[in-house]
Amino acid sequence: MIGIAAAWIMILLFGGGFALDRVLNDAVTRNFDNQLEYVLTAMIASAEIGPDGEVFLNRPLGDQRFLEPNSGLYWQISGKGHDDFPSRSLWDRTLVSNITHDDREIHIYDSNQFEDEPLRVLERTIILPDSDTRWLFQVAQSRDGLDAQIATIRSILINSFLILALGLIGMAALQTLYGLWPLRKIRSAIAAMRTGQQRRVVEPMPIEVTPMVDELNALLDHNEKQAEEARRHAGNLAHALKTPLTVIMNSATAKADDLADTVIREAGVMRRQVDHHLARARAVGRRGNAHSRARVWQSLQAVERAVGRLYPHVRIDIDGDKDAVASVERQDLDEMIGNLVENAAKYGGGSVFITVESDGDFVELLIEDDGRGIPEAERQRIFDRGVRLDSGKPGTGLGLAIVRDVAEIYEGSVSLEESEDLGGLLVRLRLPKSEIVES
Repeated sequence: MIGIAAAWIMILLFGGGFALDRVLNDAVTRNFDNQLEYVLTAMIASAEIGPDGEVFLNRPLGDQRFLEPNSGLYWQISGKGHDDFPSRSLWDRTLVSNITHDDREIHIYDSNQFEDEPLRVLERTIILPDSDTRWLFQVAQSRDGLDAQIATIRSILINSFLILALGLIGMAALQTLYGLWPLRKIRSAIAAMRTGQQRRVVEPMPIEVTPMVDELNALLDHNEKQAEEARRHAGNLAHALKTPLTVIMNSATAKADDLADTVIREAGVMRRQVDHHLARARAVGRRGNAHSRARVWQSLQAVERAVGRLYPHVRIDIDGDKDAVASVERQDLDEMIGNLVENAAKYGGGSVFITVESDGDFVELLIEDDGRGIPEAERQRIFDRGVRLDSGKPGTGLGLAIVRDVAEIYEGSVSLEESEDLGGLLVRLRLPKSEIVES
């Protein structure tokens, strides 16, 4: 940042200094030329033709330098067929004149006709009264004074702009270092968190970096929450596997006759527990995906076809918002809906009615059956892993637990109520709604 600022400062100051140098040089040169033009005009005004046909000045020019030899200020009048009429300051020298050149307007140029004395020359062609000759009036002055003024101005400009450049670069460096200094504090805070000295960035920061610090602390909170979920998950899985393993070990120790059946039964229980925890772990991993979304209606149709093949005697009806999109992964949505619809088909009386509704920022799925329902006192306990109210039908008691866990991972919820229309159980599944529809 400092290097880029320094480069731009140098480029801008160089461009500005060059433009200012040209403006000041032109102004000094124009002032120099105006003085010579004034002298040239005075010469032309005082020039006359004598009886012998030669030109002369009826009054001397006011500058004393015209009378001092090699003074650096000269004039000369030339005409074809006439001798040159020079100022005394020229002494034994003459100005180069091109008599054939007709300059009706003032012609200004630089000349090196005198060794070691560059000249600034103004000339103009005039036809005087009582004469047919075209007289060339010339005024010349040494450029030493003009060049000295230009050199002085240029030196002042260069020194001033160099000081200005150093000052601006220094200020840019200080501003950059001061502006980025809070990032050093954040780096130190992160290093302290990595070494376990602190848990969050708690030092007050400027308002420019406060949003970044807040997001960093939020990310740390999120990571801690996920780590805590992982630890709790591992503990739950270990606890769930502990009982089947104990049963197997006891049977093996006692050399029970039904050891094989016990191993198969308890291995099935362990497999279902592992499947449950893997499903929940997958949902946790996919939760951070900002692009997670699924069409509810398509998922319902897929589940209806699958459950319909398992329970052909059950009638499943779907109604409601066909365009609803939930902010969840399609696989997780299928698993939640599949568990709920399968339970309704398994424990209901033969009719399942599913309604899809949009409620603000959520999508609600109402799954109703015509079964016996669940007593209100048992509705909360039924979500615990392994709890089954009807042991006469096959199952593991993990379906509702999986639905609750996955829904909560996506910041949704699931609750049990009584169906007013069918008289059985009504399951209300609420999931965040996505406004972005996949094509």
